[in-house]
Amino acid sequence: MTDTTQDFLDMATVRGRFPALVNGWLFADNAEGSQTLQGAMDRIVEFLTHRDVQIGGSYEISQAAAQALRDGRQAAQTLVNANRPEEIVFGPSSTALMQTLAAGLRGPLQAGDEIVVTHADHESNIGPWLRLQDMGVVIKVWPCDPATGRLALSDLDQVMTDRTRLVCVHHVSNLLGEINDIAAIARFVHARGAQICVDGVAYAPHRAIDVQAWDVDYYVFSLYKCYGPHLAVLYGKYDLLHALEGQYHYFYGADSLPGKLEPGNPNYELAYSTTAVVDHLCQIGGAKGRAGVEQGFAAIAAQEQRLTDRLLAWLATRDDCEVIGQPVNTDNRRVPTIAFRCAGLNSAAICAEMDQHRIAIRHGDFHSRRLAELMGQTHDGGVLRVSMVHYNTLAEVDRLTAALGDVLDRLRG
Repeated sequence: MTDTTQDFLDMATVRGRFPALVNGWLFADNAEGSQTLQGAMDRIVEFLTHRDVQIGGSYEISQAAAQALRDGRQAAQTLVNANRPEEIVFGPSSTALMQTLAAGLRGPLQAGDEIVVTHADHESNIGPWLRLQDMGVVIKVWPCDPATGRLALSDLDQVMTDRTRLVCVHHVSNLLGEINDIAAIARFVHARGAQICVDGVAYAPHRAIDVQAWDVDYYVFSLYKCYGPHLAVLYGKYDLLHALEGQYHYFYGADSLPGKLEPGNPNYELAYSTTAVVDHLCQIGGAKGRAGVEQGFAAIAAQEQRLTDRLLAWLATRDDCEVIGQPVNTDNRRVPTIAFRCAGLNSAAICAEMDQHRIAIRHGDFHSRRLAELMGQTHDGGVLRVSMVHYNTLAEVDRLTAALGDVLDRLRG
């Protein structure tokens, strides 16, 4: 059993780096977007004050702008453990980057090639691939268990053929909160001659990404759900990005990486702020560079285990609350993104009541509509979801459950 009597992290120090946390709201809707680090804001202001010009010029300020972009890209490289900074592509959102990747694959793919998707994914990792059907690409579905939402490699084996070119899967479902074994899935996919594209949006705020250790081909996540501003990151193996069809001007050739996949150039100041995210993790981890990121996330995982176990324990005491997905956190294989339904009540009505307590949670399907439909969870406002991160405290879990208990009892009359 994990210790749920006290927070693992120095919460005063951690929370002090997020200026929005002093406004009285309890933020338990972090899967939609985390709060932003003061350090990230500082980088943005510093860039716009001292480096706010286009890169590519010979003059000093343009060179400083280019260095800021390089620093941001190298920080993202460290964050995901990429082999080289050119394997990092910035974009406005994970949805947009998935669309960029799908468009880029129109060059390497041919009619009759197969792409496998799951109905357990966020629509961002389904819709862009469906659009490739117009060029003759065949889309197949890796089925999940309709009761649990879980995926099994034995089912994937039945779907893949010698024409399978890509398997698209989530690292963590933003409805179920359970961590998939991406390294095992990648080995399975590669053994059958295909590539893998991973949606890491719901994983990235909670655990260290290691694209080399997992041997994934493409990995996408949103920095704005990982303590930075509204920006997203696409990792791709260098040779695979090199083979993609460019999405920029014709004179950005195959060797123009990552520029050919960043039409109009990335947002410089937001990219630069990635350095603050890495700094924050290293401060938590007590080390620099990749070691600091890994140690920081290990500490974050310990804090989040306490939060997850505390909330799940409370839900288990309620005979009117049903957790969607696994109701226990075995071996800390769950992130603190917990969806549940309160029998006989409308989830939207519960959220509206929680708003009065200045507690931010959410209801709906969270853009995992196909999974919600499969599991029969789209009625009465969808499901409720509490999504916490490492700056949440055990005291906040208690505040949330006390308010939620009062709301449920009142709504039941």
